[in-house]
Amino acid sequence: MSYYKRDKRAWLVLSDGTVFEGYNFGCEGTTIGEIVFTTGMTGYQEVLTDPSYYGQIVLQTYPLIGNYGINTDDMESEKSWVNGYITKEWCEEPSNFRNTKNINEFLIEQDKIGIWDVDTRAITRIIREHGTMNGAITTEDFSDPKVKEALLEKIRTFKVDQPVQAVTRKNKGWYYTQVNRANHVALIDYGYKHNIRRMLLNLGCNVTVMPANTTLEEIRTLNPDGIMLSNGPGDPAENIEIIENLKDFINYGKPIFGICLGHQLLALAMGGETIKLKYGHRGMNQPVKDVTRDRVFITSQNHGYAVVSESIPEKIGKVTHFNLNDGTCEGIEYQSIHAFTVQFHPEASAGPNDTGYLFKKFNDLMERGQQGCL
Repeated sequence: MSYYKRDKRAWLVLSDGTVFEGYNFGCEGTTIGEIVFTTGMTGYQEVLTDPSYYGQIVLQTYPLIGNYGINTDDMESEKSWVNGYITKEWCEEPSNFRNTKNINEFLIEQDKIGIWDVDTRAITRIIREHGTMNGAITTEDFSDPKVKEALLEKIRTFKVDQPVQAVTRKNKGWYYTQVNRANHVALIDYGYKHNIRRMLLNLGCNVTVMPANTTLEEIRTLNPDGIMLSNGPGDPAENIEIIENLKDFINYGKPIFGICLGHQLLALAMGGETIKLKYGHRGMNQPVKDVTRDRVFITSQNHGYAVVSESIPEKIGKVTHFNLNDGTCEGIEYQSIHAFTVQFHPEASAGPNDTGYLFKKFNDLMERGQQGCL
């Protein structure tokens, strides 16, 4: 790929043939992915480095992105996972004491293609009305009808294979706290965000990051006090081997806390079902009701699938949280095992921190051992 020129034209091509013309930033070339939108006013660096966005072209609905630049602290993983990036406008001269580079320089560094100065409101309305769809960002001339049709064919047939396996770290690693606490967590990496690890460390837990395909035998060898199932990309139902492993984890009996994809995978392991949402929940302003507390929390979310509430019988688990926008399942507490899960991100940064209490709940459950679920 070649690199940014200030007046370089670029095009966003949707799978239905709609074309938006704008300007290129980041790298030049062509990239294809599933187009999704996120509504956050801040947190663009976390979006770009969240493994859950693997295979997707992300549109920011907020019109100005990059005004506080890029820094070394807000990385949610080691690199950017998006396939492309869409904004209305980006800031060339960010102002923040932590800033090390602007967003264009970051995209070039990460070898990512972006487009700006397009009608992001119109694109968002198309996705809301018709659902998420594949698309491409390109800086290459496709005025020839045959070239355009060839590109559209690639867009329509695009599919990400085994996204969880693509983002999981292959090596196991220890991350110790400075406080000597007894609770030791096995963090199963389906594409975990660094802030999940930080939250556990801040509670005084010792954390071992384990690959997505970790088996019960490996968990037994590690002998943790609890198991954390992380966020990650893709259709949860495609992860057949992982779901089978989770059935073994359930029988092992240690406390389990699942977030986002981890929430969906555990539901599938317990016999539940998942569905693909029309355009997903992505952003920091999703209202969720905690039934057990009779309170509403504003949450950060990033997912395109949801657990079907009715697929979890009450004797198996009870729905503890639901989305106030569309009524979808946002949390489950299981009756016969020491496990609870949520669809949203209680560790979110940037984003509301109101649901951070769930990490303390998990910590308390580990300290109580086998005495029962909270």
